[in-house]
Amino acid sequence: MKIALFALLGSILGALGGAALGIIAGIGWMEIFKTDNSEASLVFVTFMPVGAALGAAGGALLFGVMAARDAVIPIARESARRRHR
Repeated sequence: MKIALFALLGSILGALGGAALGIIAGIGWMEIFKTDNSEASLVFVTFMPVGAALGAAGGALLFGVMAARDAVIPIARESARRRHR
């Protein structure tokens, strides 16, 4: 259950981050290729959803893997003296 919730959180955060990066990529595209205003909406309609979809998939995968490996990764290492006693 924890893995599913973390994957859902990752997909939401990834979608938001990916959409933001898609907007930035769209602005960069318009500046580099000197896109006029009539094509500007097409650039944003293309880049923002693609960025959101990729970000959601990547965020869900990243958060899901982190939640699945949570039991394996120790948070703090024990000192050498405590292990031998």
